[in-house]
Amino acid sequence: MGVTLARVGPAPLSLDAHVAAVTGPQHGAVATFLGQVRDHDPSVEGEVTHLEYSAHPDAEAEIARIAREICPDGAALAVTHRVGLLAVGDAAIIAAVASPHRAQAFETCRELVERVKAELPVWKREILSDGSHTWVGIR
Repeated sequence: MGVTLARVGPAPLSLDAHVAAVTGPQHGAVATFLGQVRDHDPSVEGEVTHLEYSAHPDAEAEIARIAREICPDGAALAVTHRVGLLAVGDAAIIAAVASPHRAQAFETCRELVERVKAELPVWKREILSDGSHTWVGIR
């Protein structure tokens, strides 16, 4: 199946849709990751109320490249990173990997998320309850 979904966009994310995109009779395991907006950042003083993600115009091509590079033979992979204004509890990234065996699904899902976090040209602005904000991920 390979990479079935690799997107960056503003639409709300669905874990069920990602699982459906990778599920097949040849796969015995599906590993998933759902990254949500939390109400705090240990490195920032104050309560986080929203995150605002922005992306480079090439971000969708980059997430597809990352997904292709790590997708093992016989596996299926789906990943989406959201952009725009997200509230606490909203899904910011979802990844799903299906493979014949669980070890490969877990390892590939973790590698996918780590590579996306490290390489995807997406930046986030944390908006705090006092109205201030801080940028995270500027490199």
